[in-house]
Amino acid sequence: MLRRNIRLRREYLYRKSLEGKERLLYEKKRKIKEALDEGKPIPTELRNEEAALRQEIDLEDDYTAVPKTHIDDEYANATVRDPKILLTTSRDPSAPLVQFVKELKFVFPNAERMNRGGQVISEIIESCRAHEFTDVILVHEHRGVPDGLIISHLPFGPTAYFGLLNVVTRHEIKDKKAMGTMPEAYPHLILDNFKTKLGERTANILKHLFPVPKPDTKRIVTFANRSDYISFRHHIYEKPGGPKSVELKEIGPRFELRLYQVKLGTMEQSEAQIEWVIRPYMNTTKKRSFIGNDQESDDKRKKSKA
Repeated sequence: MLRRNIRLRREYLYRKSLEGKERLLYEKKRKIKEALDEGKPIPTELRNEEAALRQEIDLEDDYTAVPKTHIDDEYANATVRDPKILLTTSRDPSAPLVQFVKELKFVFPNAERMNRGGQVISEIIESCRAHEFTDVILVHEHRGVPDGLIISHLPFGPTAYFGLLNVVTRHEIKDKKAMGTMPEAYPHLILDNFKTKLGERTANILKHLFPVPKPDTKRIVTFANRSDYISFRHHIYEKPGGPKSVELKEIGPRFELRLYQVKLGTMEQSEAQIEWVIRPYMNTTKKRSFIGNDQESDDKRKKSKA
């Protein structure tokens, strides 16, 4: 199993190293195709390669025309089977952290919770690969308060590191009657304001934790980004008075996520390439958002009020 994982990882890294060459070839083909469509002469720098490139263009279809990236490779099997998630914690978890992870188990369908014990991260990841888990979620704490969440996609990555803030668990919500019961149906997803390239990458990591729901599912999971703080909310809706009457109930838990690193590899690979990381000077860029477009969302809010 170890040899197989090493071989698969090597093949994945090799395919990733070819991305630059494939992108360059794609740009050359695009220029030739545009010149032929518009009746313009072939660019001078491509005339020696024109015959070979035109032959390749003739053999391509809609699936092969656009080059694939490592992101396509990472989630190539995401639509083939439902996600299978392992939930665990840092060592010696406190009671609040254990309670929070128990609730997260119901948030993510097909999730299994494991007591960490004395196991190291590398052992957990290898065991999850052997048992065909698609993701590992590790929750950290500081003095009994959950403060970090790591999502690692298997078998090759990526791994996203989030800060965890303002955690409110179900048992901390005082109005138990207003709070709905926790269903196990696959939820509909709302991903709001993930506009940038990093935002699309983050949304891609989050959405593949959930399987495709049925159309009549009344459970809703929301990830709403504002100023790079991603608010998680969990609701069910009912129609007590017919189709035009909708009643929304929050079922918890609720928390905020702050992305601070994305790594091209799994959790235990310290040598993996860092795709994006927040730097100290980035905290002072008040008007700049890395995940979404807050100016656009503010304009929409003002228009709706008007």
